[in-house]
Amino acid sequence: MKKVLLLFVRILLGAVFIYAGAGKIINPSAFADAIDNYRIAPYLLVTIMAIILPWVEVIVGLLLVLGRWLHGSSLIIILLNIVFIIAMSSAMFRGLDISCGCFSLGGDAARVGVIRLLEDVVYLLLAIVLLRSQTSDQVHQ
Repeated sequence: MKKVLLLFVRILLGAVFIYAGAGKIINPSAFADAIDNYRIAPYLLVTIMAIILPWVEVIVGLLLVLGRWLHGSSLIIILLNIVFIIAMSSAMFRGLDISCGCFSLGGDAARVGVIRLLEDVVYLLLAIVLLRSQTSDQVHQ
């Protein structure tokens, strides 16, 4: 049962990150604008992040779905979610009413808020579960 649950978590997290990254790859300019709206990085860094981050999301998502390099993929997803949580918390604290840049980049994009923050916390916890399962599997081998 534990293995089935971990497989479900892996595929769920992988699919979320593939979906999130794919939309950003298609429109890096809109994603750069979404990142820039957070007002936490210089535009050169924003541009670099807008180009690289979506590919990282898609690649780690694919690795999770395929069951490859799970330890590293889980760790990267943990780090990404920590960054996302810090950025959203900062925007909320400063009262910014902006798109989160999470999935959709158009006019129907989700706004930064408690719901999006909680989603990222859930993704973070799921990634921690995956990382711990990989660590415990390595210890038992």
